[in-house]
Amino acid sequence: MPDRHIPVHPNLRQLRNQAKDLLRAIRRGDPSALADLVEHHPDRPNPADATLVDAQLALARSYGLPSWPRLVLACEVTDAICRNRVNDLRALMVKHPHLIAENARGTKSCNWGPPMSYAANLGRNRIIDMMRELGATDLGHAFARACLQGELDTARQLYAMGARPARDAFMGPAESLSIDGMRFLVELGAPASDANGDPMGPIGMVLEGYGRNPTGKHECLELLARHGGVTLPDTPPMAVHRGRIDLLEAHLRRDPRLLSRTFSHREIYPPELGCHEDETLALHTTPLGGSTLLHMCVDYDEMAIARWLLDKGMDVNTRADVDAEGFGGHTALFGCVVAQPPRLRDSDEFAKLLLDHGADPNVRVSLRKQMRFVGDELLHEYHDVTPLSWGEQFRDQEFVSRKAMRLIARRGGNL
Repeated sequence: MPDRHIPVHPNLRQLRNQAKDLLRAIRRGDPSALADLVEHHPDRPNPADATLVDAQLALARSYGLPSWPRLVLACEVTDAICRNRVNDLRALMVKHPHLIAENARGTKSCNWGPPMSYAANLGRNRIIDMMRELGATDLGHAFARACLQGELDTARQLYAMGARPARDAFMGPAESLSIDGMRFLVELGAPASDANGDPMGPIGMVLEGYGRNPTGKHECLELLARHGGVTLPDTPPMAVHRGRIDLLEAHLRRDPRLLSRTFSHREIYPPELGCHEDETLALHTTPLGGSTLLHMCVDYDEMAIARWLLDKGMDVNTRADVDAEGFGGHTALFGCVVAQPPRLRDSDEFAKLLLDHGADPNVRVSLRKQMRFVGDELLHEYHDVTPLSWGEQFRDQEFVSRKAMRLIARRGGNL
């Protein structure tokens, strides 16, 4: 796996500056920079003799590209598509015809695909027409990406060109929680299943995936259940997944302990609905197994349900279960600091809600977490952390909400 992940729209200026920074770090003997040079430069030059060309090559290979010129081409191709510059892209394709079939970002593995598929992600219909004229053949992949992104005009254009839904077409909109994409596939008569014909596959994707669009998730689950003939279980965690406060009201009437109950990983992610036994494949951030409905609300950005739970009298400081090795016991406030939803990482709204209801900013717990589909997939342990030190120490800072941390600090939180 590459050490670095090339972004969807790489910035050539930033990459040039990054190469210069890498060269300076190599020359001053920075250990991580020297490791980059040794691992990614095929000739392993003496650091004292390293040049900018050496740093550029090492940087390109750390991103998974074979050379610096190929990285430059990837930047030019993706920039032309993102800016809808049809003539610029045509000139690049004519000059480098092999690029028509290669991933637009130049890496061996890239789910956005070759230039035509990359354009389909963004709804660049004129570019798709041009790429088709030049001989692009990735119609099926481009169609799937358009459905995943909810670019329905583009999907219709590709369908008119001859693209047809694959057997697992529903998996794309299930990943992105695109209800529009799903409705279009229903219109075309596509089966609501995965590649093996299992109708639970898309439901498992909706439940376990990285997407955090509550309204889209609720509607996707209802459509999949209806179109696939699946009965969703009547459980409190499923009511949260579906955004159904009415179902939670009924559960609370039957079980007054609902507000203090914790739920296992299997209850939150039922295997019978296509969820994995491997708990790391459920793409939340702060651990959810053995937690409460309030913990779930934070990770899934279910603000309305969180307010309902608190209005019903739920203790905001209710802790998750502690496992046999002493990990767990965290409150929902920890989920505001290390958060899956991008909206939550850019906001302190959920943290404010919990703090306003008396959340303790200095609870101390021990946690461990293994992230998937990121650069570092190792299991990391965090001992005796508060919400703030959980955020400071978390291995992947991309998932840390600095806004929530600043608010918690103002409300008395300590490292």
